[in-house]
Amino acid sequence: MRIATWNVNSIRSRLDRVLAFLDRSGTDVLAIQETKCREEQFPVAAFAEAGYEVVASGYHQWNGVAIASRVGVDDVARSFAGQPVFGKPDQDPRREARALAATCGGVRVWSLYVPHGRALDDPHYAYKLDWLAALRADAAGWLEADPGAQVALTGDWNVIPRDTDVWDVSAFEGRTHVSAAERAAFAAFEPAGYTEVTREHVPAEHTYTYWDYQQLAFPRNKGLRIDFAYASPALAARVAGVRIDRDERRGKGASDHVPVVLELA
Repeated sequence: MRIATWNVNSIRSRLDRVLAFLDRSGTDVLAIQETKCREEQFPVAAFAEAGYEVVASGYHQWNGVAIASRVGVDDVARSFAGQPVFGKPDQDPRREARALAATCGGVRVWSLYVPHGRALDDPHYAYKLDWLAALRADAAGWLEADPGAQVALTGDWNVIPRDTDVWDVSAFEGRTHVSAAERAAFAAFEPAGYTEVTREHVPAEHTYTYWDYQQLAFPRNKGLRIDFAYASPALAARVAGVRIDRDERRGKGASDHVPVVLELA
């Protein structure tokens, strides 16, 4: 089975590219981030024609997550239990459309769009850390309840874990994504029992999953590695390989992120 994660930066703008990727890659389950559409606007029919069932969460023209699967979609959750909400603690976290889960072919797949953080002195930064801590606590609880659970925490994590995950770490000095607190929050999933399998299988330094649209970032390879997949022990044992599809950043109408594909034995 193949599971992929991809921040598509507007599913309606990238629909043809996403469907073409699914066709040529043989991906069975695609976790999608930044769909930028309400649920009723998601192009479900086009995916159905291609053989995929879709579940989506989206309320605005930003954020938005979805899962497309041709191996079933069961037990859907549009938030995790402790998920915080920025600035509106009484609001339903589903309205932020940042986390979506479904069981697909026996794997509990999460499509995650981690908050950006904006700036180190912005309240959104504290919210980002709280969000990651809450996800980590819930994820640890899932393994405590079922050590054999197959769980994939996939998506756009908006964290640069290592200095070599960016073309020039000095360009991020004093900014989000590289702060010690963010890196610690990201690393905390490992002692909770999860393995970041993309690094395990693609360890090469200066390997990126995102390139900005500005200043010829892609031709100059001024990229970031911010799209990852944490796997539970039972799932990590099945991962036979990982591929970062850099070619998807080429050509007209590309997203600024590329798909990351997990091969399961």
